[in-house]
Amino acid sequence: MSHILILILFLVTSACNTPFSYSLRQTRAVEKKSAISNLESKTETSTQDEKKVIPKDKEQDKNPPPAIIVKTNKVEAVVQEEILVAVNSHIITRKSFQQAFEQQNASLYRQFSGKALDEKLSEARAKTLQGLIDAFLLADKANEMGLSIPDDYVESTIEQVKKENKIASDEEFERALKANLGIGLSEYRKNQKRMMLEQQVLGREVYSKIAVTENEVRAYYEKNKDDYRLPERFRIRELVIPRGTTTEEKSKSAAILLEVEKQIVDKKSFESLVRTYSASPTKDLGGDAGWINKGMLRPSIEEVALALKVGDISSVIETARDYYFVQLVDRETSPYQPFAEVKDKLLVKVQEPKAESAIEQFMNNLRTRANIRYMIPREQLIKG
Repeated sequence: MSHILILILFLVTSACNTPFSYSLRQTRAVEKKSAISNLESKTETSTQDEKKVIPKDKEQDKNPPPAIIVKTNKVEAVVQEEILVAVNSHIITRKSFQQAFEQQNASLYRQFSGKALDEKLSEARAKTLQGLIDAFLLADKANEMGLSIPDDYVESTIEQVKKENKIASDEEFERALKANLGIGLSEYRKNQKRMMLEQQVLGREVYSKIAVTENEVRAYYEKNKDDYRLPERFRIRELVIPRGTTTEEKSKSAAILLEVEKQIVDKKSFESLVRTYSASPTKDLGGDAGWINKGMLRPSIEEVALALKVGDISSVIETARDYYFVQLVDRETSPYQPFAEVKDKLLVKVQEPKAESAIEQFMNNLRTRANIRYMIPREQLIKG
């Protein structure tokens, strides 16, 4: 679970620490409540005399907060969904702001502690509000630019995350999301799609205009190489002789075992012995089991394999079912992802510090051009 937690936190919270992207729940259209149908039954059937039904506790309120009004064919009902900010054609309600703020706080508690946590929490409310506003601005910019993210691309990304973390099903993935982030798969999809769109906008409008040389990218790779370390791994050839179950099979296996041991002492090619005597599925490959991450092989066999020098062949390893020989073919104690495989990711890493001021300038331009209306003073919203 640790692997998925790390990866999911990266994907969902990476945007939370920037001025332009926060994890949030999209503002939902207010559902028609069953109370409306009850109101209808008590309202006159005439369509010419539509009445606005206001809760009793609000009748004396001379300055009620902005609210979303749900209309039906016979009656209007005021649902107290307070609007805090209008951003172009979008709205931020108190409920959506509170949900985003709570989610941001949960993320901070997972990432920080002590003094660092206190500092982040003190800034969280203002950053959450700005993040919600900026998310709408970037979405509008993406629409203006004609950008979109295909659903199948989002799905392929999710499938890759599941594959890398050995998640077998959507149900298992959703359980992990809810346990660690408090969101379901549907919301995770929306967040991923939103972040991909934001990155497309910033990629075209900001990052593409920042020059980075390959020497800079390679230097970053060498300096941060430990971030791209792979699990320790090794490669073996295996020769497997089944013990057998009957007396005849056991006698035959014992004879093969003695012959194999003799030929190993005589320095016969282990690969040729495998092709002649092994019952393993890897027989036709000369026993080559490929690269194996440390911890993935049976402990009794892995311990023997890792005690060998490259090229050495083990003594017989007896298991309940087989006689087992291994040859250590190769071993990587500190493997790293090749530079070519991570170059694109590294490019973004190198661009980020250079792009910081450019992004802020770009976002300020979007904010200046936007129609942002605070229904409640911003300072009051930030104080809570």
